[in-house]
Amino acid sequence: MPAWNIIQAVNDALKIEMRRDPRVVVLGEDVGKFGGVFRATVGLIEEFGADRVIDTPLAEAGIIGAAIGMAMYGLRPVPEIQFSDFIFPAFDQIVNELAKLRYRSGGQYSAPVVIRTPVGGGIKGGHYHSQSPEALFIHTPGLQVVCPSNPYDAKGLLLSALRQDDPVIFMEPKRVYRAARGDVPEGDYTVPIGKASVARAGNGMTVLAWGAMFHEAEKAVAEFDAELIDLRTLWPLDIETIVQSVQKTGRCAIVQEAPRTGGFAAEIAALVQERCFPHLQAPIARITGWDVPFPYTLENDYLPLAPRISQKLRELADYEV
Repeated sequence: MPAWNIIQAVNDALKIEMRRDPRVVVLGEDVGKFGGVFRATVGLIEEFGADRVIDTPLAEAGIIGAAIGMAMYGLRPVPEIQFSDFIFPAFDQIVNELAKLRYRSGGQYSAPVVIRTPVGGGIKGGHYHSQSPEALFIHTPGLQVVCPSNPYDAKGLLLSALRQDDPVIFMEPKRVYRAARGDVPEGDYTVPIGKASVARAGNGMTVLAWGAMFHEAEKAVAEFDAELIDLRTLWPLDIETIVQSVQKTGRCAIVQEAPRTGGFAAEIAALVQERCFPHLQAPIARITGWDVPFPYTLENDYLPLAPRISQKLRELADYEV
């Protein structure tokens, strides 16, 4: 069983599905001859040719618009948006066309489009290459949103996403693209969309995280009796696993890289409060990025890294009603 990073796992998933299903096509900026800016599509054009691995102009609205048309006519496109920050020119196409295609057509058309995009900071990319826009897409009915933290889940979840008949935003945490390594089975397997992973059992508190911040949370919980849950799929959210844990521990903290206000952590906190209020022994804690543009030189002050998470978890553990 090879020990791969997330990039290798994503690349292998794409190859497996393109071999299995000739309708799968990949398109985006530099995905072909260059193999992608992060090298996630390297080798695809050599194996599958330029008809299925398409280098596009630098035009995100055009990339997604073309992918929607491909999907309506029977293909299964996998557009790559080079950085999630660049997804905003295509925002109208995604939320007003792609997400609503099945609804507006009365079920006559589906939209099997998987949008792959690297998210988050950690590479000194500054404010145009470091954002985490997951909440905007979770807020849009009709979209599924996935954000794995490790290679095993990245491959299995991507294969599941590629076999969906409705659109998936597949967010890849670039801070751990190469840093997160793990055993990945060769060949075909899937990880179910909509199911979280209990990465560490505990009784004193529940800690929720996803993507690159899962690894920071994992460092932080080492000194606590904490149950750590990797959400993996942000929407649909595995609220059952979360509720079961919080009802057991009575305390809940949510780690989110995106800015605090209006972030997905706030929605999770509301869902937990609605279902677990009688069990809560402390206010639900959010450890997040700050409400500022993502900085360049102060990147590590912005990110909710392990020391800041540990401090908040200590306050949560010591809280008395």
